[in-house]
Amino acid sequence: MNPFRTIALAACAAIGLSLSLASHAQAKLEKPKVAIAVGGKAGFYYLPLTIAERLGYFKDEGLDVEISDFEGGSKALQAVVGGSADVVSGAWENTIDQQPKGLNMQGFVLMGRYPAISVGVVKAKAASYKSPKDLKGMKIGVSAPGSSTNRMVLHLLAKDGLKGEDVSFIGVGTAAGAVAAATSGQIDAVSNVDPVMTTLESMGAIVIVADTRTAEGTKAVFGSADMPAAALYAPISFIQKNPNTVQALTNAIVRALLWLQKATPDQVLATVPQEYLLGNKDAYLASYNKVKAAFSPDGMFTEAGAQNTMKYLAAFNPAVKPAEIKLGQTYDNSYVQKALAKYRK
Repeated sequence: MNPFRTIALAACAAIGLSLSLASHAQAKLEKPKVAIAVGGKAGFYYLPLTIAERLGYFKDEGLDVEISDFEGGSKALQAVVGGSADVVSGAWENTIDQQPKGLNMQGFVLMGRYPAISVGVVKAKAASYKSPKDLKGMKIGVSAPGSSTNRMVLHLLAKDGLKGEDVSFIGVGTAAGAVAAATSGQIDAVSNVDPVMTTLESMGAIVIVADTRTAEGTKAVFGSADMPAAALYAPISFIQKNPNTVQALTNAIVRALLWLQKATPDQVLATVPQEYLLGNKDAYLASYNKVKAAFSPDGMFTEAGAQNTMKYLAAFNPAVKPAEIKLGQTYDNSYVQKALAKYRK
C-alpha cells in the first residue's frame, strides 16, 4: 500500500475516533452544584427524585445535588422564586398557574403521568358524604395551602358549584403529620398523596371519595387520564443559562423512571429511606402497588396533557385565561429525548 495513503487512512481513523469520543463525552456543566426544592419528598409523588438520588444517578452525571424538603409544593415553588433553590421538584401545573403572575417557568422532565392524589373523608363524616357539595363547611387537610393537593379539592368543589371559601384548608404536610391530623379529629377530610392515603385507608380512618392514582380514577375525576403531575421545572432563564446542567438533571431522572419500570416492590422498599415507610412496611408496599402506574414511563410531556391541565386550572382560577397562556413555553421535551437516546436500551 502507498505509504502516504496509509498515513492518510490512519489520520482519518484517529479523527473519527476522537469525534466519536467527543460525542459521548460529558458536556461541561455550567452549574455542577444544584439546589432542588421539593414539597414532601417522602411521598410517592416524588419517588423518581429519591431513586435518582439514592442510586447515585445525579453523581453519575457530575452533579452535586442538594435537596431541600418543604411541607408542600407551593412552599418549594416559593424557594425557587425567592432564590434559595434553582429547580422545583413539584406539580408541573405551576408552570401554567404562575405565568399570569409574570413568572415564566418550564418543565423539562415529567415524573408523574397521573396526579396520584386522593381525597378521603374521615370515617365519622363518610356516611353523610354523597358528592363534593357535602364537603361544604369541612376542615380539609392538604399538604400545604396553594399546592396541588389543595387544587384537587378546588376542582371537586367547582364541579358542584362551590368555591374555596366554602371549606377551610389546613396544611398537614405529606407524612406522619397528615396521618395524625386525620386520626385525631383535627380535620374532616384530607387530600394527599401516598403512602399517607393508603396508610389511612389501612387504618380504617378514611373513606376515599376521589382517586387519581390510576388511569381510570384520573379519568373519572378530570374527564381524561392524560394529566401531567410531578416534574422538574425551573425558571426559563435558568434553563437557558444552564442547558448542560438541565440535561444532566434530566438524564438522572429518566434513568430513575426507566429503573422503576423494571423494579420490584421489594427493590423499591430496599432503596428508599426507612422513615418513608411511616412505620408500616405492608402499607407502604400496598401503597406502591396502587401508585406505580402513575409514574411516567419515559418523562415526556404531551400537548393533550398540557391542554387538559390548562382547562382544569381555568375552571377555578380566573387568573388563568387559556387564550392568554403561552402553553408551548411551559414544557420542553428536547432534554428527555436526548436522555432516552442515551439510556433507553
